[in-house]
Amino acid sequence: MSQGLHIVVCGSLVPDPLQTLEPMDSPAGPVLKNEMMLPAVLDPWAGHALYEAAHLAKNVPDSKVWLVSLGPKAKLQQLMMSIAQKVSFELVAIDGSAGGFTDPYDVAATLADAIGSIEGLDRSRMLLFGGCASASRDSGVTMQMVAERLGIVDQFLAVDQLTVNSDGSMEVLERIEAGQYQVSRCAGVPAMLGWATGSLPEPPNNPQVGMMNMRTVMPALQKAQAVQVGVGGVQFATVDLPKQRRETRVVKDTPAEEIAREIVDWLKT
Repeated sequence: MSQGLHIVVCGSLVPDPLQTLEPMDSPAGPVLKNEMMLPAVLDPWAGHALYEAAHLAKNVPDSKVWLVSLGPKAKLQQLMMSIAQKVSFELVAIDGSAGGFTDPYDVAATLADAIGSIEGLDRSRMLLFGGCASASRDSGVTMQMVAERLGIVDQFLAVDQLTVNSDGSMEVLERIEAGQYQVSRCAGVPAMLGWATGSLPEPPNNPQVGMMNMRTVMPALQKAQAVQVGVGGVQFATVDLPKQRRETRVVKDTPAEEIAREIVDWLKT
């Protein structure tokens, strides 16, 4: 390639999915109970996108990676203490809610506005990366709307592999139904890729990378603009936590057919 890539990764923080997340009502609408006290992580799918972006930037000279992240500023600062040690990037921080009770349209508009304000970003060289969905909402449409707002026509979802050829053209491996893959091709940048798991493991912590990143992370957090995401958008009538049902019975010397029949009867009820 004659020029490097400008890779922008949309990767916001989300409440740790391994925690018990309980919705509750508030004057502003539904929120997560004790949301500010819950541990936060980088959205898992966005994490894969970030690692793939950093790997690609290493292999294409003169490339750069930005991470555009939405969340409460205090929690973003905590999260960046660990994420910054993984791979090299420049942070663009947005101070706003990340609980999941937001309209994807509003989130996409906020992310697109932030990307549009990145100094030095060449959109003609841009790859827009993100997760194929979010662990906080799982709507699966946010990245497409960000791309539309930025005028990016070539869009790929559930990506597991990207190959950039010497002429700048790209070959994309996308997941489809029944464990199959679709091979897609495009002439080159700009393009949007919503990543699934990719093929790279999470990088180990590297204190040297962390020290380099923190030189730009802290100023980015200080400059983070506060936004009201979702205000006046979608209104949630009710939000309920599915009730768990568990019944345990120990059986002995019971034929397998009878056990299977009993399980089927239980499922039907």
